[in-house]
This record gives sequence, C-alpha cells and structure tokens, in this order.
Amino acid sequence: MTPTVVLPVIIAGLYAAGVYLLLDRSLTRVLLGFLLLGNATNVLLLSAGGVAGLAPILPVDDESQINDPLPQALVLTAIVITFGISAFVLAMIYRSWRLVRDEVVQDDAEDLRVATREEIDADDRDPELLHPAERGPGDGLTVEAPPHHPDTDTPSDDVALGLAGAEAAENESAEAAAVGDVSATPAGGRSARREEEH
Repeated sequence: MTPTVVLPVIIAGLYAAGVYLLLDRSLTRVLLGFLLLGNATNVLLLSAGGVAGLAPILPVDDESQINDPLPQALVLTAIVITFGISAFVLAMIYRSWRLVRDEVVQDDAEDLRVATREEIDADDRDPELLHPAERGPGDGLTVEAPPHHPDTDTPSDDVALGLAGAEAAENESAEAAAVGDVSATPAGGRSARREEEH
C-alpha cells in the first residue's frame, strides 16, 4: 500500500491551528487549541501504527496481519490526559468568569514594570539618584526592617477578644490586690482577702 499525504496534511493543520489558538489570551481559545493539539497527537499516533489489521487477540497464521496495539494504548492514554487538562482549563474559565466577568488573561502591572526596567549594574547605582518608584525592598540598597512582633498575641476573633478582656481584668485586679489598692479590686471595692476572711 502506498503512503497517503492526507494524514500528514491533517496532522499539520491541526497542530498549526492548535498552536495558534494556544497563543491567544482568551482561555476559551486556549482550551480549543489544546483540544486540537490533543486530536492532532491522536491522529499522529494512529497513523504511526501502520495499516489497519486484525485484533491482536485473534489467532492468525500470518503475524503481519495483526494490528499494533501500542499506538491504540497510547491514544487511550492521551485521551484521558486531554480530558483531565480540559476539565482543569474549564474550571479556570468558570472561576475567571465568576470573579471578573471576563476570561481573558490580563497583563500584570508589576511584570510590565520589571520588563521595561533598564538593566543596571548594582555597583553603578547611586541610591540618591534612584526614582522613588524604583526604591524598595528589591533594589539591593534599601535595608528592610525586621517585622514587628508584639509581646502578646493579638486575639483574632470576637470570642478571643472577650476572653482577652476578661483575662486583662483579672490581671489588673490581682495586681491591685497585691499592692493593696482597695478601689481597683472587684466585689464593690472590697479586697478578695477580706472576703475570704469573712
């Protein structure tokens, strides 16, 4: 059997269209491009398997009549992988649409700023000549202050706030009782020691 030129043309067309769609910013077009690439790969694997033949489980006398099962197994694996990645991209499209009502990938302002920045050697940079927008924790000149850690943990919710307030009141009354300040103790101005004595 003579080889045909139809399958290579179909494969090349599918790959070209898939790559073209993958380079777009629209996630829907990226999904379609990925599906086209997956189909192109499936057709390539099947065409690499040779001419159609008999199933490899049937008993035959001539082994050349048996079809190669390896490309079919690879195509099944490729279909599963394509399905999984397609489901992931569909989830990203859905999430992007729910959040910003758009499924087009936007430029990141920080990436654009870094891409347009001139490459200057750190030894040649004068901190006083830097533009204020270029100063900061990535310029190699600014000394970052260590993070401030308070001595006490700040409560994170309403329940902890209430418990922290009660704990602070107990500490204050205990300090007042230790000092002997009657007005700062609980129980209407009477100290806790006097209550215990009665």
